Amino acid sequence: MWLQKQIQLKARKRGFHLVTDEIVRQLPELNNLGVGVMHVFMQHTSASLTLNENADPCVRQDFESYFNRIVPEDEPYYEHCDEGGDDMPAHLKSSLLGCNLTIPITLGRLNLGVWQGVYLCEHRNNGGSRKLLITVHGEQSLIR
Repeated sequence: MWLQKQIQLKARKRGFHLVTDEIVRQLPELNNLGVGVMHVFMQHTSASLTLNENADPCVRQDFESYFNRIVPEDEPYYEHCDEGGDDMPAHLKSSLLGCNLTIPITLGRLNLGVWQGVYLCEHRNNGGSRKLLITVHGEQSLIR
């Protein structure tokens, strides 16, 4: 079975946000799969995706602090600055982290590690809602 579906994540403030549950809620089709893979593609250039720790919120704050330090805003050498001081840094952060993930599916669930979650990495102060293109490939479960 193949499935391709565009989903939308609600708008969030700048930072690193766990969105695993929001993604899964919009994909009831996963429940029918015994084994498969899900590819998640971010359709934006100023936000990104990553997998990381899903328990301690300090990890998400540390990510934001670190990326703001290595990619500062309002640098005089940025030429692309028409959309504000956070725009070019957002593009750089997105390229560093990436715009896609591939996650295994087992018995209708994302087969993530115990402490793993999907992060939406929002790099703009006012990024708005974000679109993800999800492609799923797998076999239906015969035994549940």
